[in-house]
Amino acid sequence: MNLITRGFHGRRGGDPARIPPGQYEAHDFPVLSVGPTPRVDTDDWAFTVTTETGTAHSWTWDEFLGLAQERPHVDIHCVTRWSKLDTDWVGVSVDTLLADVESTADYAVAHSYGGYTTNLPLEDLTDGQAWIVHTFDGEPLAAEHGGPARLLVPHLYFWKSAKWVKGLTLTPGDEPGFWEQAGYHDYGDPWREQRYRGD
Repeated sequence: MNLITRGFHGRRGGDPARIPPGQYEAHDFPVLSVGPTPRVDTDDWAFTVTTETGTAHSWTWDEFLGLAQERPHVDIHCVTRWSKLDTDWVGVSVDTLLADVESTADYAVAHSYGGYTTNLPLEDLTDGQAWIVHTFDGEPLAAEHGGPARLLVPHLYFWKSAKWVKGLTLTPGDEPGFWEQAGYHDYGDPWREQRYRGD
């Protein structure tokens, strides 16, 4: 059984001011996943921010939808070299979720239903740079794209935008996640082509 699903069509070219080095513009929305796609009912979904002291702040699906909603319009870039421009999402800013959270952490680990993790500096999740999104292109986010909700961190390679996200654990130190432990770059800046460890 093939554990990695692939399927995309694109063409090279596009606006070099918006497409990082080594990327090409995709006009569909490629699906790449490892393992089976989790199917999470919104009645069972919750999002939890856990601080370095173990304090937890949680939202049910209805509570999450009751928070201030934002509409990021962003370009996204996958480490497999496709970029999709002008994507439209709806979700909650990570700033909103952290507003009442007391922490001195410098990093976060995103956790997903299905067991996936990825690490990020906390400064890359704040100041209007990241969201937990539930809608893409005017429709509820499909499971194959990470629905019911995924992390969206568009300035980093898309593996950092964890699908099926269920929480963030704030940590004082950097704790590499799934792909980072497998040899991908710890940070993942597409403009610096930080695909793999050592790039």
